[in-house]
Amino acid sequence: MISTTIFPGRYVQGKDARKGLAAELSRYGDQGIAVCDPFVHTKMLADFEPYMKDGVRVIIEKFGGECSDKEIKRLLILAKKAECQFIVGLGGGKTLDTAKVVAYEAKVPVILVPTIAATDAPCSALSVIYTSEGKFHRYLVLPRNPDLVLMDTQIVANAPARLLISGMGDALSTWFEAESCMQKYAPNMTGNVGSMSAYALARLCYDTLLKFGSAAKMVCEAHVVTPALEHIVEANTLLSGLGFESGGLAASHAIHNGLTVLDQTHGFYHGEKVAIGTLASLFLTDKSFEIISEVYDFCESIGLPTTLADIGLANVNDDELAKVAAASCAKGESIFNELIPVTPDMVFSALKAADAEGRRRRSSH
Repeated sequence: MISTTIFPGRYVQGKDARKGLAAELSRYGDQGIAVCDPFVHTKMLADFEPYMKDGVRVIIEKFGGECSDKEIKRLLILAKKAECQFIVGLGGGKTLDTAKVVAYEAKVPVILVPTIAATDAPCSALSVIYTSEGKFHRYLVLPRNPDLVLMDTQIVANAPARLLISGMGDALSTWFEAESCMQKYAPNMTGNVGSMSAYALARLCYDTLLKFGSAAKMVCEAHVVTPALEHIVEANTLLSGLGFESGGLAASHAIHNGLTVLDQTHGFYHGEKVAIGTLASLFLTDKSFEIISEVYDFCESIGLPTTLADIGLANVNDDELAKVAAASCAKGESIFNELIPVTPDMVFSALKAADAEGRRRRSSH
């Protein structure tokens, strides 16, 4: 049996890490294009642009907002015209995913500079492609991981705490999905099984969330950097990224993808919907009451969604939930990496059960 584990080429994290950006970029060439998140372009460019000038020339291009085939094509034309030697992704998850694809198509290195720790996208060789309207379209597995991921934790601390919390929601799924893949010998994102290193990192991700999550939320709300915040940024970004990619995906992310078919969920972050997917997966896979309580306790302690109403589905009807369940079980979805045979009816029931438990706990407090 072949196991495969894949990693980013270089991971840099710390307070004010962005100040060393030019030196890091110069490893890959002397001119490139930065795909810049719209919010970063408008509000934060002064925090980054001065550090992309010393010995390198970087063209700043505003990202269109969706990681879609149309936007990728537009940016690729610009990158080729400018004869870029590297692509920089600057911003959130969709910006970074887009930069990865553009760099792959242009056959140049990609450097990712996340401004939030809201997803595990930065370290992976995976891009999630959406339609121009924001609905999940497909996964694109790339031949290699990013050449460099640079996380400035002061920038993360300056962002709204909800984004860090969303990242914890995404990271929360990592161990449960990797554990299912490990026990079933299901493939990770490379098509092979994971290594013991990948599964151990996935478990470390979960343990780190439980130990430091509440403290990291508190200091992020104060916009300062402490060791707790550093630990959670690493868990959200590196450990979760390595854990999902080399450990494998299962029900949590499949249910997230199903939830995106309902327009009401589009105003909520990826990790917030993944958290609901994880809670539903606990009932789907018959986890013990102790584990279910532990996960709900954690979600409640940091403010992650625990009911369908928390992701815009207060008035959802059974027909709509049936559509979510059917999409979660689409052909090729990661939900089939679970140890049990899964049907849309089982997912429907698990979503109803997770919502009921979240509402029960809330009413008893």
